[in-house]
Amino acid sequence: MRYLVKLILQILFFIGLSWLMNRLAEWLHLPVPGSVLGMLLLFILLQARIIPRRFVESGSDWLIATMLLFFIPPAVGIIGYRQLILSSGVQIALVIALGTIIVMLCSGLVAQQVAKRKGGTHG
Repeated sequence: MRYLVKLILQILFFIGLSWLMNRLAEWLHLPVPGSVLGMLLLFILLQARIIPRRFVESGSDWLIATMLLFFIPPAVGIIGYRQLILSSGVQIALVIALGTIIVMLCSGLVAQQVAKRKGGTHG
């Protein structure tokens, strides 16, 4: 029961941070989505150890584990764009594939750098 309360509070923290940063982005007329600002702010707070990792760990683990569920509605919505897929499907697939490769490469490089730092070797 205690874990469930902790999980809900952490998820509510993420929702609140996202909402707050969306309002800030709108108010300042920034061309950056509030969710990106929220991730940046959370990253800074975690790196500065203002917020301990344990404060957001359970909620972030749960959100990552269930992330696939958030992609089901957009995937189903693609069905309504049959003509677009028939006319530009190859180009769309290439952009998706290229974007996926870039994200995988960047993620791998960042993971290697983090592993090097945690291992105590600097290269």
